[in-house]
Amino acid sequence: MAEPSRRGFLTYLVAAPTLAVATGLGTEGAATAAPAVADASAGAPVPVLPAPAELVSLVDLGDILILAGAPTAHMLVLTVGEDGRVSFRLPREEVGQGLTTAVAMLVAEELDMPVDRIDVRLEDARPELLFGQFTGSSNSIRSLYGPVRHTAAAARARLVRAAAKRWGIPASGLRTHGGAVVAPDGRSAPYGSLAVEAAARDLGAVTAAPKPESAHTLVGTPTSRIDARAMVTGEQRYTLDLDVPGAKPCMVRRPPTLGGTVRSMRNEAAVRAMPGVLDVVTIPTGVAVVAETFGQALDAKNALDVAWGPGTVDGLSDDDIRARLKAAAAPLVDLPPLTRHIDAEFDFAFVSHAPLETNSAVADVRADRATIWSGLKGPVVAQQTIAKELGLPVDKVTVHVVQAGGSFGRRLFFDAALEAARVSRRSGRPVRLMWSRVDDMRHGRMRPATHHRIRATYALGKVLRFDHRVAAVETDFRHGLGEILTATATKLPGGLGNAAFSQTLFHTTVTCPYHFGVTTRHLTEVPLRMPTASWRSVYSANTRGAEEILVDELAAKLGKDPVDFRRAYLKNPAQRAVLEKAAREGEWGRPMPAGHAQGVGFHEEYRSRTACLVEIDARDPRKPRVTKAVIAADVGRPVNPRGLEAQLLGGLTDAISTTLRAGLHIDEGLPLEGSYSQFHYARQKDSPPDVRIFIMPATGEPGGAGELGVPAAVGAIANAYARATGTRPRRFPVNFDVDFTPFPR
Repeated sequence: MAEPSRRGFLTYLVAAPTLAVATGLGTEGAATAAPAVADASAGAPVPVLPAPAELVSLVDLGDILILAGAPTAHMLVLTVGEDGRVSFRLPREEVGQGLTTAVAMLVAEELDMPVDRIDVRLEDARPELLFGQFTGSSNSIRSLYGPVRHTAAAARARLVRAAAKRWGIPASGLRTHGGAVVAPDGRSAPYGSLAVEAAARDLGAVTAAPKPESAHTLVGTPTSRIDARAMVTGEQRYTLDLDVPGAKPCMVRRPPTLGGTVRSMRNEAAVRAMPGVLDVVTIPTGVAVVAETFGQALDAKNALDVAWGPGTVDGLSDDDIRARLKAAAAPLVDLPPLTRHIDAEFDFAFVSHAPLETNSAVADVRADRATIWSGLKGPVVAQQTIAKELGLPVDKVTVHVVQAGGSFGRRLFFDAALEAARVSRRSGRPVRLMWSRVDDMRHGRMRPATHHRIRATYALGKVLRFDHRVAAVETDFRHGLGEILTATATKLPGGLGNAAFSQTLFHTTVTCPYHFGVTTRHLTEVPLRMPTASWRSVYSANTRGAEEILVDELAAKLGKDPVDFRRAYLKNPAQRAVLEKAAREGEWGRPMPAGHAQGVGFHEEYRSRTACLVEIDARDPRKPRVTKAVIAADVGRPVNPRGLEAQLLGGLTDAISTTLRAGLHIDEGLPLEGSYSQFHYARQKDSPPDVRIFIMPATGEPGGAGELGVPAAVGAIANAYARATGTRPRRFPVNFDVDFTPFPR
C-alpha cells in the first residue's frame, strides 16, 4: 500500500449561506466536499557524506515546519460572495515578499477567474492553528501550495455542482471560465449567482481535485503585485494608518545601553505638564509618554530625565565581542605534518534589519478584554503572551495582523505589540505606539556578529576535507514556532532551550553543495544578552558566504578557474545547470579593465538553488560599486516569477549592503548607528544598473525563495572585490568606518 503524501488533503465546506470552503487532511489525488454549518567535472571529486539537511526530506527545516503545521493545514477559509468576488483568509503575514499575490494566483488558477477578483485578507491570530500561522524560513508558499489549491478546487467543484443542479445536466459536461460556470450550449452562470446554491446542504458530497500543473495558465506567469498600486499611491494601510477610535500617540524613552532598566524619573511632573502630554508610565523597556500628537510625545520623551539601571552588555564593544567569539570558536582538527591546506578566518559585524516601517502597534486594553493591531509573523504567540501578561483568557485578546513594511526576520518578535499592551493597560486608554528610527536601529533586534574559522585540506589536485567552525552571538529564537509551547521550550536552561533551536536550525539549513570529502561544521553560540533575531538567511548568509570566498581561494591554489572548479565539485546536475546559466548569461571570463573584476557564488537551501555572478568597479577600494549582476535560480515550481525576481533582487541588495558598507558598531553596550544616514544600507547609487535574473523551468513542487538570494551574492561580491583589488577581505563589511557623529544616548 502506498504511503499517503503529506500534501494530500480532503476538502470540505465550512461556511454558509454563501460558499466558503477549507482544506482537510486526506489522501492524494482526490478530495470530497461536504457541507457543514459555520460562519463565513575535472576528475572525480572525493564524495562527501550528506549533511543532516540532505539525509532525508524530514530534516530540511522547511519540511519540519510543513509537518508541524500539517494537523491544522485544513483550516484555510475561502469565501465566494454574491458579488462574484472571492475572499481568502491567509494565515501568514505579508511583509513585502509578495505572498498575498502568489496566494491570489493559486486561488485564481483553480477557480479560472481573474486574479484582480481575489481578495486576500490577513487572518487574525487563531491559536487553534498552533504552528500553522507562523511566517518564516522561506516556508509560506511551500506549506500553502497544496492546501490553497485544494481549497479553491473544492469551491470550484461545488459551484459546478450547483450549476448542474440548476440546469438539470451532468456536472461532468460543465467547465469554468472567467469566474463563471459554462454549459456546452453556451449558457453561463457567474460564480456570484451560484454562491448561495453552492453552499446548500442538500448539494451532497462533491469530489474535487486541483488542476494538474500541466493545465496551469496563470501560475508560473510573471504577475504584478495585487497591492502595488495601493503601496505607491499611499492607499495601503499599515499599523499606524489604522483609525482606532481614541488611540493616542505613544513613544518610549529607552535606556542608554542595551537592556538597561528604569530606576527613577527625576522630572516626571515637569514632563506631565508639557503641551499635549496625557500620561507618563514606566514599562520594563523604558518610560512611555502618551500625548495628543507624535510630535508632542517625541518632545516629551526626549525631555525625560531618567536614572537608568545597568544594561546587560555594558562596557562591551566590537573588539571585546570579536575576541570572545574568536576564543569560543571550536578548534580545527590537527593535521599530520606536511598536509596541504588553506586556513582562513572571517568576521561579520552585527546588522540591523532596518525595515522601512519601524516597530509599531495599536493596543486597546480594557479590564475584561484587549485588542491589538500590529505586523506580526507569529501572531499566536503574541496573543498568548499578551494574554498572560494582562491576566486575561486568550479568547479575550484579539490580535489583528496588519500588513507590514518589511521584516527580514524582525517581526518574528512582537516587542511593539507587547509594549503597547502594557502602556494601554497602565494608562487606561487605547494607544498607538511607534518606535523612532533611532529606537529601531539601536534597540531593535539585530543579526548577531559571527566569527568563522575554515580549513580546506587537499592533495593531488583533490579536496579531501572541508572544516568550518562558527562562533556567533546567540540568536534569539524565543518566539518558538510561533506559539506558546515551543516558545516556552526555548527558555529551558542549558542546551535544552534556545541552544537546541539554534543547533537544529543551523544543521537543517546550512549545507555544503560540493563533494569536498569529509565535511564538518560546528556552531558555538556565545550567550550575550543582546536583542538579536533571525536576519534574512539566518546562519547561511555569513556561513555560506564565507565558504564561497574560500572556494575561490581553493580554486586558485589548485590552479582552477572558479566556475570550472565549482562545476567539477557540485553534487548534481540541477546545481550545475544553475551555475552554468549564470556563467553563460554573465559572460564569465570576459576581459575586464584594471580595477574591475567578476565574482561568482553558489548557494542551495530550502529545496532551491541559485548562482550569482557580479561585476565590480573597485578602482577606489574604499568606494567599490557592483555594476552588474546576473542571477540564475531554480526554485522547483515558481508560482510568480516576477515575485521571485524581486526576492532575488532584494537578496542581492542585502548582500551588497552588508558585504561592502552596512553594519552596526557596538560601543560600550549600544549600537552607534541610529538612522539610515549612519547605517549604510545600499542607496540607488550603490545598486548595479544592469541586473538580469533567470528563473529556471518548473519542476516538482515549490522550494523556498525568501532566504535564497543572500549567501551566493555575499560570496560573489567578496570574490569580485578580491580579484579587483588583490586584497582578500576577512572582515565584513569591507569598509566600516564610523564616519558620522552618533546621536546622544
